[in-house]
Amino acid sequence: MLKFKQPAQEYGDVFLEDTDKPLPKKLNPNTRYIFLSTIAKGGKSLIKSCKDMHLNRVVAYKTLRPEFVDDEIEKTRLLREARISAMLQHPNTTPVYEVGRDNRGHYYFTMKLVHGYTLREIMDYRERYDLTQLIEVIEQIARALAYAHAHGVAHRDIKPENILVGPYGEVLLLDWGLAKVWKKDGTTQLEDTEEGKSIADSDKTMTGHGKLQGTLCYMSPEQIRRDTDISFSTDIYSLGTVLYELLTGVPPFNSDKTYEILDMVQNQEPTKPSEISKYPVPNILETLCLKCLNKDPVERPASMDDVLQILQQDWSADMKHRVR
Repeated sequence: MLKFKQPAQEYGDVFLEDTDKPLPKKLNPNTRYIFLSTIAKGGKSLIKSCKDMHLNRVVAYKTLRPEFVDDEIEKTRLLREARISAMLQHPNTTPVYEVGRDNRGHYYFTMKLVHGYTLREIMDYRERYDLTQLIEVIEQIARALAYAHAHGVAHRDIKPENILVGPYGEVLLLDWGLAKVWKKDGTTQLEDTEEGKSIADSDKTMTGHGKLQGTLCYMSPEQIRRDTDISFSTDIYSLGTVLYELLTGVPPFNSDKTYEILDMVQNQEPTKPSEISKYPVPNILETLCLKCLNKDPVERPASMDDVLQILQQDWSADMKHRVR
């Protein structure tokens, strides 16, 4: 299992003076948090580190950027993300502590602050890690997804940047902001389909949009098309792209032009990992990877449990006998 040294300044020691300090007679929610720093800025949200004065711990605090705090759709999405994250109580998901409004009435939620490295940062130094360690990370993410799927949630944003490995070997699947859930009758919200408008239709002329391109590399063909009947299989495809990159060092499809990525994902077959990787590629993992990347969701593994079953096979022995 991958483990990293604990950042000494980031984790406070526990002292009796802090644990036994009485709460004020009247708790003022407006003075509960002391903000320390901004951790991350998304397109529409902010994540800050802050100290919870009631519990004497540092937590992550997520809210919308100022220009989106009154956007009803974005407010609903933030609230949905908070509740999905809270309801999916699994060792490989991040615990949510509180959802509420600040003193201006704007939504926020707090969650566990975990320090570590994203899988992207780890993959930037791929030569330092044994494939067994990296596949253990994929296994734990697959467990989180199997759990989410069993509870009716598709993540829809699986990529190395959203996988975190902590200092004690914990592996967490982050950012459920694009997660898809269904109504009790099986239908979905109009905002999830945007009236069927596809990314391919709207972005064919776009170039140079690095963040969008990075996400597109991991999106399934049906997600790019924004099919209304998208299923949990989209996460199987995206996990397959991450596995492909672990095996080869590169995504299955990549370009500096967005429209080229869109065409590759929808119409081209990926090169076999063993044909381009400078590392030995186990046949079992290559076969699984390519099956996950099938254009047709029906031809992919039937469930994340099936993916896990293959990942847990003795693929290392297969790698030793592979001739390249």
